[in-house]
Amino acid sequence: MCATHPRRWNRFAALCAHRTPSQSICLPHSDSQVGSSGQETGALSAHGVCSVLISLAARTASLFMCGSSGQWCRPARRALCPASPSAAVLVKCLLVSACDSVALAMCAGEENWVDSRTIYVGHREPPPGAEAYIPQRHPDNRIVSSKYTFWNFIPKNLFEQFRRIANFYFLIIFLVQLIIDTPTSPVTSGLPLFFVITVTAIKQGYEDWLRHKADNAMNQCPVHFIQHGKLVRKQSRKLRVGDIVMVKEDETFPCDLIFLSSSRGDGTCHVTTASLDGESSHKTHYAVQDTKGFHTEEDIDGLHATIECEQPQPDLYKFVGRINVYSDRSDPVVRPLGSENLLLRGATLKNTEKVFGVAIYTGMETKMALNYQSKSQKRSAVEKSMNVFLIVYLCILISKALINTVLKYVWQSEPFRDEPWYNQKTESERQRNLLLRALTDFLAFMVLFNYIIPVSMYVTVEMQKFLGSYFITWDEEMFDEDTGEGPLVNTSDLNEELGQVEYIFTDKTGTLTENNMEFKECCIEGHVYVPHAVCNGQVLPGAAGIDMIDSSPGPGAREREELFFRALCLCHTIQVKDDDDVDGPRKSPDGGKSCVYISSSPDEVALVEGVQRLGFTYLRLKDGYMEILNRENGVERFELLEILSFDSVRRRMSVIVKSITGEIYLFCKGADSSIFPRVIEGKVDQIRARVERNAVEGLRTLCVAYKRLTPEDYEGICTLLQAAKVALQDREKKLAEAYEQIEKDLILLGATAVEDRLQEKAADTIEALQKAGIKVWVLTGDKMETAAATCYACRLFRRGTQLLELTTKRLEEQSLHDVLFELSKTVLRHSGSLTRDNFSGLSADLQDFGLIIDGAALSLVMKPREDGSGGNYRELFLEICRNCSAVLCCRMAPLQKAQIVKLIKLSKEHPITLAIGDGANDVSMILEAHVGIGVIGKEGRQAARNSDYAVPKFKHLKKMLLVHGHFYYIRISELVQYFFYKNVCFIFPQFLYQFFCGFSQQTLYDTAYLTLYNISFTSLPILLYSLMEQHVSIDTLRREPSLYRDIAKNALLRWRVFIYWTLLGVFDALVFFFGAYFMFENTTVTSNGQIVTTNTHMIFGNWTFGTLVFTVMVFTVTLKLALDTHYWTWINHFVIWGSLLFYVVFSLLWGGIIWPFLSYQRMYYVFIQMLSSGPAWLVIILLVTVSLLPDVLKKVLCRQLWPSATERIQSTRVRGQDRLPELTLLASPQSPSPWAVWLGPHTERGTPTWPPLAGLLHRHRPPGPAPHGWTADGQASGPRL
Repeated sequence: MCATHPRRWNRFAALCAHRTPSQSICLPHSDSQVGSSGQETGALSAHGVCSVLISLAARTASLFMCGSSGQWCRPARRALCPASPSAAVLVKCLLVSACDSVALAMCAGEENWVDSRTIYVGHREPPPGAEAYIPQRHPDNRIVSSKYTFWNFIPKNLFEQFRRIANFYFLIIFLVQLIIDTPTSPVTSGLPLFFVITVTAIKQGYEDWLRHKADNAMNQCPVHFIQHGKLVRKQSRKLRVGDIVMVKEDETFPCDLIFLSSSRGDGTCHVTTASLDGESSHKTHYAVQDTKGFHTEEDIDGLHATIECEQPQPDLYKFVGRINVYSDRSDPVVRPLGSENLLLRGATLKNTEKVFGVAIYTGMETKMALNYQSKSQKRSAVEKSMNVFLIVYLCILISKALINTVLKYVWQSEPFRDEPWYNQKTESERQRNLLLRALTDFLAFMVLFNYIIPVSMYVTVEMQKFLGSYFITWDEEMFDEDTGEGPLVNTSDLNEELGQVEYIFTDKTGTLTENNMEFKECCIEGHVYVPHAVCNGQVLPGAAGIDMIDSSPGPGAREREELFFRALCLCHTIQVKDDDDVDGPRKSPDGGKSCVYISSSPDEVALVEGVQRLGFTYLRLKDGYMEILNRENGVERFELLEILSFDSVRRRMSVIVKSITGEIYLFCKGADSSIFPRVIEGKVDQIRARVERNAVEGLRTLCVAYKRLTPEDYEGICTLLQAAKVALQDREKKLAEAYEQIEKDLILLGATAVEDRLQEKAADTIEALQKAGIKVWVLTGDKMETAAATCYACRLFRRGTQLLELTTKRLEEQSLHDVLFELSKTVLRHSGSLTRDNFSGLSADLQDFGLIIDGAALSLVMKPREDGSGGNYRELFLEICRNCSAVLCCRMAPLQKAQIVKLIKLSKEHPITLAIGDGANDVSMILEAHVGIGVIGKEGRQAARNSDYAVPKFKHLKKMLLVHGHFYYIRISELVQYFFYKNVCFIFPQFLYQFFCGFSQQTLYDTAYLTLYNISFTSLPILLYSLMEQHVSIDTLRREPSLYRDIAKNALLRWRVFIYWTLLGVFDALVFFFGAYFMFENTTVTSNGQIVTTNTHMIFGNWTFGTLVFTVMVFTVTLKLALDTHYWTWINHFVIWGSLLFYVVFSLLWGGIIWPFLSYQRMYYVFIQMLSSGPAWLVIILLVTVSLLPDVLKKVLCRQLWPSATERIQSTRVRGQDRLPELTLLASPQSPSPWAVWLGPHTERGTPTWPPLAGLLHRHRPPGPAPHGWTADGQASGPRL
């Protein structure tokens, strides 16, 4: 039917409401079809359009949806959407939009179209009969990492700075000084505030300018794209979604692209993502099957296709989409798109001449930009303490102002005091409301005493953290020459937190171990094969030939043996790089052609290199065929049909290949826990025994299985996988379900064993951390036996450690409730002798415990109790963990690692936690912990990018915590306490002075002194102290880890220490004020009106008194810092004595010159006149000595009567001794000899405490002769009792 008249639209709508799905509807194809006369041409009235939309909305779901699946019937869509340029295009698009909207509203089917987008490749409209072309708006390709613009910098920066409570407080004080009559000038508050705000704004503005500069360089780089079949060059920022881009070798992808074709014949390209995740290995990406043959600009420009994909997501490793490629056929070809088809912005093209791709995400929607978002802000314990102290001082300030206000009105209750003869009030002042006057006076006192809040402390702390962070990056001892990497500081806000760590959560693979895999052996049908050692393509010295342990299999098992070797050669995602010049040549072990195996997994490379020693060599993947070289030097070709990729949930991967003879195989390899349940045939018991033996020796094990497929089976698998791959919604879930159905009924072939060697000095580092009182937990995805063996090797579990198991295997025999209470009884029986302060000494005479828990058991612990009590077993589990010296968590998923960290972090003790790992699976726990440290390892830099700090090796953690962390905490805690102390000294005399001036709000100090006290006179010495102080030497801290305990639990910022510093400031202020007061107590008036002291004949006045107090105060607080300094350099001397000299010179110039810009100069000649009197000098020296005396006496008495470990070390250093034997015996017993450690895990009074670790012990046998009574193999040579 054709709608050719406005009246006919109504009939058309009515027909739509009653038609059957088999009927079709015609819309006008051109303007001429609408009508031949002028009245009818283009007469598509709003009434007609609305009628059509209303009728379609009523029947869309039943007319145009195929059943209940939610899929459009293509004949209906083509009928509704004829693609022709006409006036009816508007109606056509509205119809389709209405149909889609109603379908979405009425059908909760498979596809969630709201969360997807459609991209038109090359901005080309789909061909006639396809979907309507509806242009969409997307952002351009500009990257904006900057925070400010030229126009919003000042208001936005000021808003952010005044959100800080101290800055906002001083702003209020400054405004009060402007509004009411206050005793001090607004300059005294405004200038320090302006200084702090300006310094911070300059710092933040400079950092943002650098970001603007980097953004402009990135946005203006040239990009090649195709326009009308020709190659055009334009700036990156002008790219739009849908543009087809050409990228050449070694160029960076300008946006997120779908890979269409490449110069390589097989449609692949190699990419490095070092700038995204730090992985330098080459990753292989695959072009769309139907477009990989388009190699020229003309071919690509003629492509008709649309892409449907998800909206931008930050996950770098996940992508879901599909492409519809239109050709001459009626229906388009639909292909799934995944992460292997996506080229990410920031990645670099390698070993490929050029590629073509279509832009799908641009600018701030690219995955790289979405990962710019900052992590949640972490706050250190010192910062929290500082804010609490600030609140206390704010309460003190309010109390002072309130007391003075009340006392003022008590003092003025007598008439002659309220209105003396020399200060008569005006009539308006007498009639002023009493409450208003009291409020004004209260605010004036607040302004007078507001300097007790140290505004400059915040900017000093920021400078200290920022500058102090460079000491880590400059540390040459933490530089790794093998990798060329040094430590990184991603945030300087947590420097002092490194000195407060109580729990360390560490990954195993790549963190404690090298992640440098070496193929050790394989077991096929019970027969063990041990090739000579091959590691990353390098033949280790002294290795030759093939060493086969056990007898070779019989002729009947020969087929299974070769099938196992073929499985290892085929079941992987390795790429072969033949170019000798790229990344350096590496000769294959057989001396053949030069080749390098490239894979994101070191395990895969180790397996392929290992099986190469057993006679089978993987050659390459070419044109969809995998080629291997067998023992007879014959090349075998297998067509690669499907890859079932590895994931951390399934813990296995599979490939489906087809041999030249037509046989179809599915080869599967994975963890034993994921393979054995899916096996129906094979020598399971023999292989399981070998796997468990290898795991106990600390080897990483994988099982290999296979099954033959018939063509019918493969067709079913293809259908199942295709349905899951093209799904836009829940694709991962559907793929997982498909994999579960495919990977079953397997035949077990054998198992492999790969060794991951322990990192250098990992054991020494863990031992030192435990002596420092830090509990170390290992969180790993490995199986229990492998992880436990590694824990013994790195001395986490030691001689005499009793292992407690909370594992799935034990929970099958007992209930969770019974197991937990049994473990609790065991550990609490010894809890009296196992506190945090003594078990970490690791004495062999104490019984300590090690807990092993797996992921499944942890899930049960975290669940609510079944008895409905509302609680769970967390507290009981935590109580057990507190009494264990070490905890091993195995079979952990990434999210479970974070749950463990959060569980400890939020426990009632609120300990400071640190997480360290090297892979993407460690990011969640790194972000969860108080301090996150990434290891710059072989699994990429996801961990390093998301961490607060990054180190090249695990061993560097020892110095980072025990040296740098210790120093950082000592320095900043002294800085915070010192700032509050010197401000108490500064403002308490002002409070006392009010009792002697009738509470008239008269200032004791000159305006210049009020302004410059915290900015100039006392700021630099404490800043230099907080950067350079070393209360003990670096070698001492490294040699005596137990000194770390002296500063644990925020020891230097506890309330006791805070109150001591505050009372010391009050005492010093009393000495300053009353010492000067009693000196000038008796005064007389001379004939010329001057006030002089009767005993010293010194000219005396208000400003002389205040200047004397201020001078004593500046010298006292500066010399107090000098007394606390243990590490003197020429910089300390210059700053401390230079600050005192600067104060004297400034005072002489300020009072010795008539400054023309001052309307009055009350300090003229005051300082010079004061110093001209001998008694003033004597008073200054005497008062400074009396002020410092209590602190000196306290330190001397404490050192003699109750010395801490640190003070003992300091005393030892003063006496010139190297170390204190008594301290070593008390706090950190001597480390056992290497032989004692080696013999420890399996010998404790002749009784094994863990299954025999013979292989592990042999592998880690220490050098040198065995001790008396033992053989070189660890056996007792004499009789045992």
